[in-house]
Amino acid sequence: MSGKLKSRLGRSTTDSIFVRGHDLTNDLIGKVSLGDVAFLELKGRLPSQQESVMFNALVVTLVEHGITPSAIAARLTYFGAPEALQAAVAAGLLGMGDRFGGSIEQAARILQEAPSTGDQRAAAREIVARYRARKEIIPGLGHPVHKPADPRTTRLFALAAENGFAGRHITLMELIAEEAGAAYGRALPVNATGAIAAIASEMDLPWRITRGLAVMARAIGLVAHVQEEMGEPMAAEIWSRADQEASADSASGRD
Repeated sequence: MSGKLKSRLGRSTTDSIFVRGHDLTNDLIGKVSLGDVAFLELKGRLPSQQESVMFNALVVTLVEHGITPSAIAARLTYFGAPEALQAAVAAGLLGMGDRFGGSIEQAARILQEAPSTGDQRAAAREIVARYRARKEIIPGLGHPVHKPADPRTTRLFALAAENGFAGRHITLMELIAEEAGAAYGRALPVNATGAIAAIASEMDLPWRITRGLAVMARAIGLVAHVQEEMGEPMAAEIWSRADQEASADSASGRD
């Protein structure tokens, strides 16, 4: 016979609710930020002041980034199902893949699976060579808009240095950027997802859950996009223009 089902995350009694052993009403509500509670859920303890600064910085970075595919998906879903805000947000979150947000996971995996000792530049060079041989994009590098540097990366790495998190994962991420730039003959600076991956790795967050940072944070932004859609709709226009332009291309015989 198997043992009882058990979770260490939360439990309730008739008059109390506990989150990771902390009394929700007496210890957390009104005393602890949303980011700190997220840290508590993931790590099983409340963060230090330095950890609080860094974890909150990571998730704040990810809340909003304009009319991205995930925001468009949320708006279009709300247009079709205005009775289900949660469906619109879920639709947007489903687009948090390798191109948008998910690259945090890929970059964190590279960093966490790299040798913890030895020549880091050699390790960076080997990583770049491996991706180049496979003709794959190196996750966490470059940005189509933010050039020559991603301002989010600059700020996050400065905060990491101020709060004692400028360790080997950040060093390796920066070396990968340097080696990639040399190999490809153009600047490929660390972008925000690369910076978040490096800092999350410094904070001992396993790479398998780092994509979840984007999911948590972007849910907030998507709720805001749905709210804006309620008052200043654009989904109908997006749908109408896409339909008209796609139909026009089809009628003219263009591929």
